Amino acid sequence: MKKQGRETEEEQHSDIISSLPDCMLAHILSFLSIKHAILTSILSSRWRVLWTLVPVLHLDKPTLDSIRTSTLYYILLPRNLSTLCKLCIDCPRPSFVDKCVQAAILRGVQELDLVLDLHNQTKELPASVFFCTTLVVLKLRGHFLLNPPDSASSSSSMFPSLKTLQISHVYYANHNSLSTVLAACPLLQDLRIKVGDSDLDFLDKEADNKFNILVFVPTLKILVLDCSFLRWSFKLHINTPNLEYFNFKGDLDNDVVSENLPNLFKSVLNVRRCYYLDWMWKLTNFMGPLRNIRSMELWIGTAKYILEHSSSNHYYEVPMFHNLSSLKFYGDLWAMWSPWNAVQLLLCRAPKLQTLAFELNYHCCIHSFSVYNLKKPSDVPECLSSHLTTCHYKGFSGHAMELVEQILKESKVLKTMKITFNSDLDSKEKLRIHEEIMKFPRTSQTCQIVFD
Repeated sequence: MKKQGRETEEEQHSDIISSLPDCMLAHILSFLSIKHAILTSILSSRWRVLWTLVPVLHLDKPTLDSIRTSTLYYILLPRNLSTLCKLCIDCPRPSFVDKCVQAAILRGVQELDLVLDLHNQTKELPASVFFCTTLVVLKLRGHFLLNPPDSASSSSSMFPSLKTLQISHVYYANHNSLSTVLAACPLLQDLRIKVGDSDLDFLDKEADNKFNILVFVPTLKILVLDCSFLRWSFKLHINTPNLEYFNFKGDLDNDVVSENLPNLFKSVLNVRRCYYLDWMWKLTNFMGPLRNIRSMELWIGTAKYILEHSSSNHYYEVPMFHNLSSLKFYGDLWAMWSPWNAVQLLLCRAPKLQTLAFELNYHCCIHSFSVYNLKKPSDVPECLSSHLTTCHYKGFSGHAMELVEQILKESKVLKTMKITFNSDLDSKEKLRIHEEIMKFPRTSQTCQIVFD
């Protein structure tokens, strides 16, 4: 009897998956490749159709090569009112992408992640995508041509549910293509754009019009912009009262305006230098609305350019960041240049800074730096005297010793100086750096130097 009881219990445990509802089994199958999900159809009559209900589909070229196209269309057809939560396509077949997108929209798709890699061709994004009422996330990359309806009546009804939009190096049909899309997203919260010269090949080069990036989105909370233009002029205007995170990479050669950013918490800035005399004026105006942020990451190249322009121009200064508590410098170091003067200048603009971090890469074999003939900041930063408690240098290779030495010397309330070594350093070099840093004088009596 005991043996029979154990067998019954084992049978119940072995068949526990059969007790799960179809929706849960379909969710489990979504973690498999579609090819392997189809193979489960041989398990039993119930499993024969379960694979067609998966809520997430990832279709790339290897998958398409291994499965018949008719089978994929069968998956996408709307059945039993099942919702397709997410469709990811990465393939070089425009007609197939069109059919899949149309079928996904019929099934109430919530997320589209589309990558189209063509040679010397483009494919206009299907018009039905702009009017999909269920779409919450849209990601586009590759040889799509963005040509949205430009009439006011059409724009008002586009993307009524879209909250996340990511566009990376697609083509634009006209100067206002991107701005038209942004104006038609009443609920947008997360916007990430990468655009460069090659993406504007379809625009009229003879026209004087600039490529417009007009971000007037009241609901937006996250904005990431990578505007790398060399041949084209652009107009960037940002007015987003609920923005909390702003990441910008690009130059200020053109018409760039940022305003109305009262809720901004963190910014990541990689502002490239231009050779116009008004660069510092443009940078000051651009950074002005960011003055209330609490966290900032700054490309070390931007800091260097600020130092150079400040040494020759006394009319414009970087704004004071009275609420800034965390500051990180990142990027590549140049040979024969010490970053300390540039860092010191920025520290003088953040009187309440508590956490300072560096993630600076150095690829040369020169172990010493000389300083350019630039005016050094005369004042000791207020934050070093009363607020800075933590400093972390990640990827330290021993080439910015002055930076570490000056912070240990000037910081009066520093509690922790953490050094994370570059992974390429051998044990002997790490030991040499360790011994040298431990000899540096420390003003703070409670400062601990930690080597990771």
